[in-house]
Amino acid sequence: MNTTAPLTDEQLQALRRLDACTVANAIETFNDRLRNEGFVNHTVRSLFPELAPMVGYAATVKIRGSAPPTAARSYADRTDWWDYIVSLPAPRVVVVQDTATQPGLCSLVGEVHMSILQALNCVGVVTNGAVRDIPAARSAGFHYFAGSVSVSHGYVHIVEFGQPVEIGGLTIRSGGLLHGDLHGVQSVPPALAPLIPEAAARIFAQEQALIALCRSPDFTLEKLRTLIAQVPK
Repeated sequence: MNTTAPLTDEQLQALRRLDACTVANAIETFNDRLRNEGFVNHTVRSLFPELAPMVGYAATVKIRGSAPPTAARSYADRTDWWDYIVSLPAPRVVVVQDTATQPGLCSLVGEVHMSILQALNCVGVVTNGAVRDIPAARSAGFHYFAGSVSVSHGYVHIVEFGQPVEIGGLTIRSGGLLHGDLHGVQSVPPALAPLIPEAAARIFAQEQALIALCRSPDFTLEKLRTLIAQVPK
């Protein structure tokens, strides 16, 4: 679990004002990880791309649900994972790895669970599996990042929580800081999080200068190459 002190409200708000591509570009400037790491791949997408960026701390959960239990009508309900969620810093993002033989056949989170999670100061769900009750989540402004949509909760049950999960090729650990928008979800190195807005501002200024030149009647390839050469790699 991440042991770095939680960000302040001001720092969280600063990250929420940045789109995911800008955050990724800013992280690259610190050479903290390879550029092809740290983000969820195309198999998990935002269902509500119109929402402002999501920022929160990961509450990790593993589920199954595509097959019935062998000796009972349904699996026993668990509520202990709610205690785990509230033990984490807020805001929280519930990260659900569906480990079933048919991931995404059934959904853990629909309107009822979404309402419970919102009451626990969660701002969204990220899952390789399915979600449902789409209109209710959209109306609530609750982020859904998912691999699919399902009509049923089937036999979904909690297998474990608080352990690392893998979603779309990204390993996410309990308490890890996540950022997501219509472009996707990425992990944010906690030590870099307070530094990202300033790095993003520098990148934005550089990009705007390039765009302005490209739109200028004075544009030449020579000027473009000169300006690009000034941009730190």
